[in-house]
Amino acid sequence: MTNRKMDGELETNRTAAEGGPVTAIVVGAGHRSMRYAGYAKKHPDKLAIVGVVEPDPVRRQLLASQFGLADGRCYESLEQLVSGPQIAQAAINGTMDRLHVETAIPLLEAGYDILLEKPISTSDEDLSKLAAAADKSGRLVMVCHVLRYAPFYRKIKEQLASGTIGDIVHIQTSEHVSYHHMAVAYIRGKWNSVASCDSSMLMAKCCHDLDIIAWLAGDVPVRVSSFGSLMQFKPENAPAGAGTRCLQDCRIEESCQYSAKKHYLDQGRWGFYVWENAHLGVEPDEASKVRSLATDNPYGRCVWHCDNDVVDHQSVIVEFGKGGTASHNMIGATAKPSRTIHIVGTKGEISGVLEDGFFTIRTPDARKGHEYSEKKVEVNVTGDSHGGGDMLLVNDFVKVLKGETPSLSFTSLDTSVFGHRIGFAAERSRLGNRVEPILVHR
Repeated sequence: MTNRKMDGELETNRTAAEGGPVTAIVVGAGHRSMRYAGYAKKHPDKLAIVGVVEPDPVRRQLLASQFGLADGRCYESLEQLVSGPQIAQAAINGTMDRLHVETAIPLLEAGYDILLEKPISTSDEDLSKLAAAADKSGRLVMVCHVLRYAPFYRKIKEQLASGTIGDIVHIQTSEHVSYHHMAVAYIRGKWNSVASCDSSMLMAKCCHDLDIIAWLAGDVPVRVSSFGSLMQFKPENAPAGAGTRCLQDCRIEESCQYSAKKHYLDQGRWGFYVWENAHLGVEPDEASKVRSLATDNPYGRCVWHCDNDVVDHQSVIVEFGKGGTASHNMIGATAKPSRTIHIVGTKGEISGVLEDGFFTIRTPDARKGHEYSEKKVEVNVTGDSHGGGDMLLVNDFVKVLKGETPSLSFTSLDTSVFGHRIGFAAERSRLGNRVEPILVHR
């Protein structure tokens, strides 16, 4: 499978038995990998997990137990896997951000098609390196930009493709990151520091949104400007009485909206981050949870006394080759999480909120007594993650590997690089206080 088209059709690699499931290995037994691999449990006739690469022996065994893997199909390292014969058609690569490219390239060279967790890479240079390796290998790299598969955005794309609002003049999006999500992932958690994960918050959280902008625009981005900073969550802003750990030395824990006790014990939120191997079915008892948060668990720290350095708000402005523009605002620590969109075209506009389950199309209407006409378009927003997109993404991956036509949402590497180019340029702009060109077009 390749990212290129030959004679108008995608080349296909039909290694799966006719009518049988696509076989895949899991590389990195993290939460997102397990989310995608879970498709095999729901649809064993379409996808079979036949191996795992995971350096942590406990995680490796937990995943093996869930999918009935023999010891010979469990690998401590990627080198151990690729040094032997190819054991599957595909790999689900859910490693951490900085490892994506260095793990993806050996997989491509060993003959695996890849479902790759976002962000694709942590730099423009690595993105180009992976693109070159994918072209050379002729394998498919499909990126986990799951929002393209959410019915909300797919239906909007269909409206744009049909010319409902004409040519796009401007796309405006925003993501409001809830206070509890901000705390668990970008203050206390794995993406709280560029030094620890190599990703800015914009890329770790909003590469979905930047991809949506580029995908809907259908045009090449040419320059970017961006502003943002870490404004709220730093020691000098800590309220009087705040300690270093919520369950240890904090005098205001009972009234604090960022209390680790409230979030992770009382509300039971984000357990797959907070408790070791919870995403693999391990559930500690209550006493162990309390002890953990009070002592060495990083998620028990005060949000004003962490080692975070990523922004808590950022704005991005984009110009495209045909003259259209776009803007994205990421605002952290909001009361309610949401993603909004407003697209203005030459013949009308589309606006909506992902979580509401509908969007509205408005067109000018100059008839007497009218100003505009509008139509409400209902979409199916399920309880599935990312507006229903996660399982739809895996389903498309499986279909393409079976030689079927990809969907409108298809996230091939070729079409997924542009949102990343915007994000990398935005961070250079923010740090350098200047307008940044998009470095590479592909």
